[in-house]
Amino acid sequence: MVKMGRPRAFDRQQAIEQAMHLFWEQGYETTSLSQLKAQIGGGISAPSFYAAFGSKEALFKEAVQCYLDSYASVTECLWNDDIAPRDAVELALHRSTTMQCESGHPKGCMVALGTMSASRPEHAHVAEPLTTSRLRTHAGFVRCVERGITAGELSEETDAQAMGTMFNSFLLGVSLLARDGVKMPVFNASIAEIMKLWDSHQK
Repeated sequence: MVKMGRPRAFDRQQAIEQAMHLFWEQGYETTSLSQLKAQIGGGISAPSFYAAFGSKEALFKEAVQCYLDSYASVTECLWNDDIAPRDAVELALHRSTTMQCESGHPKGCMVALGTMSASRPEHAHVAEPLTTSRLRTHAGFVRCVERGITAGELSEETDAQAMGTMFNSFLLGVSLLARDGVKMPVFNASIAEIMKLWDSHQK
């Protein structure tokens, strides 16, 4: 009698990462349970899915946290006071743009695209961690400009909110352009141009 091999152990973390890619590509509302089961693979049944994750919403929350703990860290340099403010801004722009264009995962930024992830009012709470992350990145850019002003690198007349918002808006736009096929050389040239605005406000 031929012995059957033992069933492959369910890798929960791998399943969360696979679900993250699907949510990243399609958003929360558009992604169905059947798509999640197919993405996770292994012939997982509906009862097994709910036993493992509780609900689609609970899995989305775990997928978002997985993203925030990994891919979203590219802009954490904005909060590192050991990096000169101009360098921190430029580094965040390059790191985030590179991440959004690289292969191996959906194009764009899951945080930036989160506004489209749960558009219905009853799902607004689902995307709150993404909203919080977007606000943090925006605040990080503004903070770097404020650091530049305090350090005497930028003119005291510089509008920190306006300049920080400009840098942040550029990254939000990258998410859509990356999905439209714009390549890194174009983004790199754009970053060089956008940093000239910082330089124009130097004392």
